[in-house]
Amino acid sequence: MSDILSTTLSITGGFWLSLTLIAYAAALVVNKYCKGHPLAHPLITTSAIISLALLVSQVSVTNYQTAASFLHWLLGPATVALALPIYRQWHVLKHYGWRLLLSIVIGGVIAPITAWLGLWVSSASTALQMSMLVKSITTPLAMETASQINGIPALAAVFVIMTGIAGAIMSTWVFQLCKVNDTQAQGIALGTVAHAVGTAKALQLGDDVAAMATLGLCVNGIVTAIVLPVFFIGA
Repeated sequence: MSDILSTTLSITGGFWLSLTLIAYAAALVVNKYCKGHPLAHPLITTSAIISLALLVSQVSVTNYQTAASFLHWLLGPATVALALPIYRQWHVLKHYGWRLLLSIVIGGVIAPITAWLGLWVSSASTALQMSMLVKSITTPLAMETASQINGIPALAAVFVIMTGIAGAIMSTWVFQLCKVNDTQAQGIALGTVAHAVGTAKALQLGDDVAAMATLGLCVNGIVTAIVLPVFFIGA
């Protein structure tokens, strides 16, 4: 009976697509109820709901990905849409020029390299190391970049989510410890290192922080997606 149910659900793309959208809508409500707490981020809640549904129905992740492939296709337009916040913050980028770009590049290099070194020292597999290198950019870019450098896209997405949550939770403490009081610097740090989840955190700190976080998110994501394949393709 369970085999019949598993087969039926695995080929019903509309069911899993609808369930994912409903789960995400519910996750937004939970996040709002929890006042935007990072641990109640919609990505976490949605993943938990879908994982539970897959476990109960005994449908494999591969079958789920096939059934809900339309959502994966949407990652392409979502990536292209990053051009919009870049355009909106173009005046800021022109004002600060190379100083802003340099700070984003430095942050975008230090964050993944330190994590990658831990895996390299422990002799982790090459695929795992490559997946870790994209941990600080937004999910659409991370998954595509990971596939180009022989990483594991699904695992890269996990690293991205974990990085964003950790950054959102620890950012306030780190800013206090390092005495970073400038809101623009806080925004750049959140967007560069903690990507979209960090940007969501920045929205709670003010519009100016969020604007800089958006800029950091976009610039670091684009630069990383271009540079990593150049150095590590075929690794």
